[in-house]
Amino acid sequence: MQTTPLSPEDPAQIGGFELLARIGQGGMGQVFLGESPGGEPAAVKVIKPSVVDSTARLRFAQEIEILKTVWGARIAQLLDADAEAEQPWLATEYVEGPDLGKHVATHGPLPALLVLSLGATLAEGLGYVHKQGLLHRDLKPANILLGPNGPKIIDFGLAVFAESSASLTAANTVVGTPSCMPPEQANGVKPLTSAVDVYALGTVLLFAATGHLPYHAKNIHVLFHMVTDPATAPDLTGTPPELVPLLTTMLSYDAQDRPALTDVVQQCRALVEAQGLKLAQARRRLTTYTAAPPLDFPTLLPTPVSESVVPPAPMVLDPSAVPSRHQTPAVPAEPDMPGADAQPTMVLVPPPPAADEPVQPEPTASEPQDAPRRAQRAGGPPARSLRQSAQARRTAQQLREVYAARAAF
Repeated sequence: MQTTPLSPEDPAQIGGFELLARIGQGGMGQVFLGESPGGEPAAVKVIKPSVVDSTARLRFAQEIEILKTVWGARIAQLLDADAEAEQPWLATEYVEGPDLGKHVATHGPLPALLVLSLGATLAEGLGYVHKQGLLHRDLKPANILLGPNGPKIIDFGLAVFAESSASLTAANTVVGTPSCMPPEQANGVKPLTSAVDVYALGTVLLFAATGHLPYHAKNIHVLFHMVTDPATAPDLTGTPPELVPLLTTMLSYDAQDRPALTDVVQQCRALVEAQGLKLAQARRRLTTYTAAPPLDFPTLLPTPVSESVVPPAPMVLDPSAVPSRHQTPAVPAEPDMPGADAQPTMVLVPPPPAADEPVQPEPTASEPQDAPRRAQRAGGPPARSLRQSAQARRTAQQLREVYAARAAF
């Protein structure tokens, strides 16, 4: 997640958690990066004083109770909470990584193979939520965090028990994200079923594969009309052909025409295995791909290209190929920016000489390379070799992850 410094009006701590930075904010509250007394990082959500009333407290208390109920490897777990505090707050597991929306906006759509891995992982995670009689109701790219241990689902503020028709929302009011909302939810149908999360997951996978949602309009009323009009088909432009049948059924207008989450997992699995991979291998590739943006690895120096604009590289489904971050939509090529289809060149740090190998003499003081050493003797900061730097450690980690992704186990 991206963080920004605390503002002067922000509290220094809340509920025993020391607040370190801002993560994000919404209409109801602010989310901070916090740290427990024992050093555990946490995402601390605090309700704004201006909106604290009985209804806000009740809805916040409901979110806390739901977070106490849900579990699973794909859910950011609740750590602590207090709905009765002067400023109600809750703390959940902190996931180090961007949300899917920011990742796609920065690096472009995911290769089809990784979208299938994402779909199987999230569908299985939502299945555990549904087994507890809960619906998320607000699944969208911003609520999928791409952490070092795989994607996590967050923000159960709109979650409800599936069999309940009760609501804390005023009459004739629809709550949710319109561009990711199924028609029945947009129409205010109650009670909702598990099919609402299947539809929303379809919008997430479409966005991951193409960079756009099924319906888009600048006017909110036009957008609602598009979502609720059975004659307006979702926009699947740019979807890889192998994903079209699955996404078409997940985005069906009628809830009964959508597949169950277990069927989504099986279809994703079948498409991955058709490429000669196991789903666990595809999941490791997804984590490797999303956890290491190119800017974190400055020693990967792709071959420059001369064209001013490079066409997009095709989606990679070759089981022997490790998905590359350079297989993203085209951007104007700059002198230090690779084209979309450029192959990276590993620049590795040479190992230290063996004990019986002659050591090269140090450069003389007249050589430019001696400047850092002379600065150190003059009292300046010690020079750091590439072998000792964080850059070298990141390169080594990247190599380990690449080899792990290629492994047959």
